[in-house]
Amino acid sequence: MDGRNPNKHHSMKYEDALHELENIVQQMENNDLDIDQLTQQLQRAKLLIRQCKKQLTKTNEEIQQLLNDETAEQQ
Repeated sequence: MDGRNPNKHHSMKYEDALHELENIVQQMENNDLDIDQLTQQLQRAKLLIRQCKKQLTKTNEEIQQLLNDETAEQQ
């Protein structure tokens, strides 16, 4: 890994998490990881995916709320 704490994903921006996931995938595709590194990177990827999904869900809910508010104001 790159020295970052895998549990500190909560403060990472969506774009940064996605970029890190892309790097992990590239390392896997290039067979750059030994079995121990692969396990670590898969665990890291799981955390990053969870964070991205959470952020996307939250953003979607916020957009829906804004759209609902706008619709209510127009009626």
